[in-house]
Amino acid sequence: MNMETLQYPIGRFHYPNDVDEKQLALFKETIHAFPEDITRALNGLSKEALSWTYRPKGWNIIQLVHHCADSHINSLIRFKWTLTENKPTIKTYNEADWSKLIDGNSIDLEPSLQILKGIHQRWSLLLNAFGEDEWKRKLIHPEMKKTINLAQLAAQYSWHCTHHLAHINLAKESKGKYNV
Repeated sequence: MNMETLQYPIGRFHYPNDVDEKQLALFKETIHAFPEDITRALNGLSKEALSWTYRPKGWNIIQLVHHCADSHINSLIRFKWTLTENKPTIKTYNEADWSKLIDGNSIDLEPSLQILKGIHQRWSLLLNAFGEDEWKRKLIHPEMKKTINLAQLAAQYSWHCTHHLAHINLAKESKGKYNV
């Protein structure tokens, strides 16, 4: 596999211009199911396996799980800002630096899995209550230098869930061959 395929096993994310009801339902289902999906992907992994990476110089499974908790906390907040403020500029964060912090490297994944379970329950409750007006609410993403709506943000995080699950599966398949 080449580096691009290892880094983006499901392809790079591209914001859709228009999102229909069928796509929104898929995004909501992916976001809702993610805590169970990631827990299932981790089932039976040894401590050694949790240190496996999905590509050379990539994050290990531990860092991927903690990153998902960090990222999805931020996402829920971004949705709530956008629902309660007029076209807010969201706050970004340095994911690479966060992944180096002690809590991003803890072998104990349970706190992050609990965060994901709680965040996704609340996030799903929110998304399932959306009408057409909520999906159209806009935010400014300074890192992307774009104005997007909440339907597009849901597309991004649905992709994010699937993207990192694919990374975990690649790391499991690699059985540590990139940990050199």
